[in-house]
Amino acid sequence: MSAADGSASAADGSVNALTSALWERRPQTSVRIVDAHAHVGPYSLFFIPDAGSDGMVRVMDRCGVSHAVISSHLAIQLDAAAGNAATAEVVGRAPDRFTGYLTVNPWQDPARELGMWGSDHRFGGIKLHPDLHDYPLTGGRYAPVWEFAQRTGCPVLTHTYDGSPYNDLPMVDEVAARYPDVAILAGHAGATPNGFDAAIEVARRRPGVVLEVCGSFNSGSDIARMVREVGADRVVYGSDFPFIDLRMSLGRVIFSGLTEEDRAAVLGGTMTRLLQWRSGRE
Repeated sequence: MSAADGSASAADGSVNALTSALWERRPQTSVRIVDAHAHVGPYSLFFIPDAGSDGMVRVMDRCGVSHAVISSHLAIQLDAAAGNAATAEVVGRAPDRFTGYLTVNPWQDPARELGMWGSDHRFGGIKLHPDLHDYPLTGGRYAPVWEFAQRTGCPVLTHTYDGSPYNDLPMVDEVAARYPDVAILAGHAGATPNGFDAAIEVARRRPGVVLEVCGSFNSGSDIARMVREVGADRVVYGSDFPFIDLRMSLGRVIFSGLTEEDRAAVLGGTMTRLLQWRSGRE
């Protein structure tokens, strides 16, 4: 057998180690999976059957997802202060399974939320949702967020959607140009096929932009293209769980045809690295 054949066999074995768990309906253990975009709690506009953290952990265990970075639905939609407290409580009960996103609503005293929670180790990132908050990503009320992230290395996850007046990809481009040292996770990577094109272009131009892949319109081939265009160290798996079932998003990455190394980075390695900013801080 040639060296090339040996390499192919090793790669096939690795793929089988991950996918065979799915076919056999057991948790996978070959890759550390970190869900970079998850939530917790009820959402006011529709019913989520089991939105609590205990139910989420049961699904994560069944799928072999080690960790999820969460913001409460309450925080992103209605009440940042109460929602951030709820996020902190969930993380405090299961710090091995969850890290929090500190949600900043630009209309609800961003400086207060950053002052209250910015040094709390239960939070590993900041979450923005300009579409829900009716405020543009480029607006001045977000300045405390970008300044905090630039000073600390804290990653910022923002909702993005192609054509939105609040968080379209040109707005991500503008903020990334202003704050080139900030890691900006483009949530949903623009959300639509046109958005994927735009998100890739922004990420190629701005090294701090990372593409997060949850949503309803992408496929494994879209994810593979993102990795080809910007690198696996700039693409992260996210699900929107429990808003969207994590299993769908997880399957798209697993069966996207990525190499073993790239798939491991997308599924967890890249997000693990982005969360390490806390390790050197008190």
